[in-house]
Amino acid sequence: MMYTHKYQEQDLSKYAFLVTGGAGFIGSNIVEYLLKNNAKKVRVLDNLATGFLKNMEAFQFHPAFEFLEGDIRDLDTCKKAMKGIDYVSHQAALGSVPRSIENPILTNDVNVGGFLNILVAQKESPTVKRLVYAASSSTYGDSPTLPKVEDNIGKPLSPYAVTKLVNELYADVFYKTYKTPTIGLRYFNVFGPKQSPTGAYAAVIPLFMQSLKDGKAPTIHGDGEQTRDFTFVENAVQANLRALFAPEKAINQVYNVAYGERISLNSLWNELQEIAKIKLDAVYGSNRAGDVRDSLADISKAKKQLDYKPRFSVREGLEKTWNLFSS
Repeated sequence: MMYTHKYQEQDLSKYAFLVTGGAGFIGSNIVEYLLKNNAKKVRVLDNLATGFLKNMEAFQFHPAFEFLEGDIRDLDTCKKAMKGIDYVSHQAALGSVPRSIENPILTNDVNVGGFLNILVAQKESPTVKRLVYAASSSTYGDSPTLPKVEDNIGKPLSPYAVTKLVNELYADVFYKTYKTPTIGLRYFNVFGPKQSPTGAYAAVIPLFMQSLKDGKAPTIHGDGEQTRDFTFVENAVQANLRALFAPEKAINQVYNVAYGERISLNSLWNELQEIAKIKLDAVYGSNRAGDVRDSLADISKAKKQLDYKPRFSVREGLEKTWNLFSS
């Protein structure tokens, strides 16, 4: 069971929410939480380019749920989606570093042009109280400092990282110019139920799980000793709720969202084999362009200002995810 814990004190039945990218991995988890906690209305805006209708199957007939199929690259669509909305959770984006290297123009159109449309629609909305948007740990780029602290970033290493940094710059400028309240959440390698294992740009944990399910050796890029701060999706959902309702002094800032521990890909693969009770040797391939070597978040700012307290360790998250994935 997911989302049995409340992450806000406010009564959600008073508010209407828009979740862009709500058919995607993190977005659909946020929608699930909002509906389970009696939100007055939850509208999803998604063009289904990387999201899936099946991610919304569980709540498609919920009386508070609305689905608007549309693209954030169209300003009128964004304005329509925000009609009568109190709070916006902006998760729509083209993720993936390799995809951005393959197609930088499309990545920019969606992640920068689309985000700008969302900000303009927020600025012109008479009802929207706050927008929380998905930022990214990729923004830290080539900075060698560990752990990663919000105000110490390097140069981006991929077109995707550039777009996510530009989001933060636009959000800041819009707040200073138009007083649009936003909060950015720099996600660190979020994983969990509803994350797709298919496609050329699938993330490492669902890929590893698919390998175990199929009995096929996974490919680890590089030596496998590169580290990541993997974060179970319910922790990310908690951060979104905390940010939507955080005190005024928290706005116009970005926060790391992670568990605050790092694990190597080799250790991750070993843990997954233990959980699945399956033994398989991994195959090692070449390093991927644009990837950072090590990642670890300092989450003290989110703890202090958002009251973010990650409830699930990586191990607990992996067990929950595998149980759902393998069933």
